[in-house]
Amino acid sequence: MRHPPRLTALLAGAAVTLASTALAVVGTASGAAAAPVCTVEYSVTNQWTGGFQGALTVTNNSTALNGWSLGFSFPAGQQVGQGWGGKWSQSGAAVTVTNESWNAQLGAGVKATTGFIASWTGTNTAPAAFTLGGVPCTVDGPTTPPTTPPTDPPTTPPTTPPTTPTTPPTSPPPTPVTGAPELSVTGNKFTDQNGAVRRLLGVNRSGGEFMCVQGYGIWDGPADDASVRAIADWKANTVRIPLNEECWLGLDNVKPEYRGANYVDAVKDLVTKVLAHGMTPVVELHWTHGQYTGNSAGCADVHATCQKPMPNAQYTPAFWTSVANTFKNDRRVVLDLFNEPYPDRATSTATQAWTCWRDGGTCPGIGYEVAGMQDLVDAVRATGAKNLVLVPGLAYSNDLSQWLTYRPTDPAANLAAAWHVYNFNTCADETCWNNTLAPVAAQVPLLAGEIGENTCGHAFIDRVMKWFDDRGLSYLGWTWNTWNCNSGPALITSYDGTPTAFGTGLRDHLRALTS
Repeated sequence: MRHPPRLTALLAGAAVTLASTALAVVGTASGAAAAPVCTVEYSVTNQWTGGFQGALTVTNNSTALNGWSLGFSFPAGQQVGQGWGGKWSQSGAAVTVTNESWNAQLGAGVKATTGFIASWTGTNTAPAAFTLGGVPCTVDGPTTPPTTPPTDPPTTPPTTPPTTPTTPPTSPPPTPVTGAPELSVTGNKFTDQNGAVRRLLGVNRSGGEFMCVQGYGIWDGPADDASVRAIADWKANTVRIPLNEECWLGLDNVKPEYRGANYVDAVKDLVTKVLAHGMTPVVELHWTHGQYTGNSAGCADVHATCQKPMPNAQYTPAFWTSVANTFKNDRRVVLDLFNEPYPDRATSTATQAWTCWRDGGTCPGIGYEVAGMQDLVDAVRATGAKNLVLVPGLAYSNDLSQWLTYRPTDPAANLAAAWHVYNFNTCADETCWNNTLAPVAAQVPLLAGEIGENTCGHAFIDRVMKWFDDRGLSYLGWTWNTWNCNSGPALITSYDGTPTAFGTGLRDHLRALTS
């Protein structure tokens, strides 16, 4: 859904300890000490067993440069797998980062930020020396690292296995686990660790996709325990959390306080709060990099400031590699690959659109290299993550007509379909749902990740919820934000859970389902 206008860490030694380190890059000429030609801030913004996400911010303290090259060596066998913000290469321990065409000009006092994902074993000692343009550099005074190591995401609390009844002779349905479940795909149903069938019913919590890149913060409104509790009070069991790939990866067009480690930590914190209230967090990629100015373009900006027709090959696989590594040890977290693809608006045929959707690459009408849904599934599964993955359709996720034909292959067999519907969409009546949704829902689990209407009422979503209830399917209302109930559409007028007229329909329905 589109939105209304809105106004470092260093992993040291064997200990998993994060801290920020500033590196002053200076020449080694004889005689008087040379003034530093640049300053480098090296940081580990996110880490997991066997891998980490890092960042390098270079400040030019000398005359303007037209092209730059930064070199360093990893001392403990670390290997770069993916990089952005520069052209990354590695030979043995030696790593080189050279400028891209768009950041070759580095004026005096100007910063350039690059990032990477790398593997490590044993220790993850930071590089001790850097070179700029081949000139040896020295390290100037690392800050004292904190003593408290980060903790892994919370694991699923143990549950008491159901007691096997002695009577009647036929076994009853499995008892659902307490709290947020570890979700698996069983046929066309979501099931938990006990094999109990589960439905995802709840809301979207918008803000993380746009506030950071617009420079206003990370969340739109509070993300404290009270605000999450208010969602749970509606008897919601799921919260979808839209994200921004540039903020997560720490690209330098985003303010430092809202990117990289600060952003990642804020997302982890909200996920933890959602889990603490027994709800399932759905971590979803909403806004991405890539310039698109074709049919139905949301903006002309190359940066992640609006909905793009497809993910990009430059950054999106790295985003999902990092996110999947962050949450792979907690299968209660669901991964939603991309908000609302619309390659069908850029291509001339449905076959081209669905092929682009699945395979990516060079797609007609889209000016950047596309990462297809198969690329993103592969990026997630390469980390070892077994979490449930949601894959949307075309036409802003409103078209699943060929989803079964083109669906990506998942080695973990834990893939479900995602669909969005508003009263102004093309597929917005029971005839279309019967013809296009029902065949998909007969084979795989189906989640309506966004349902809404622009009437400030709830007559339309009442029809959606009935159709989904009759088939035991899942849905989430858009959105838990205090916007206008027409243009948002907003479910609430206050973060204490006071509903709009639109939100009243969803709240009362969720409560009735659990009464």
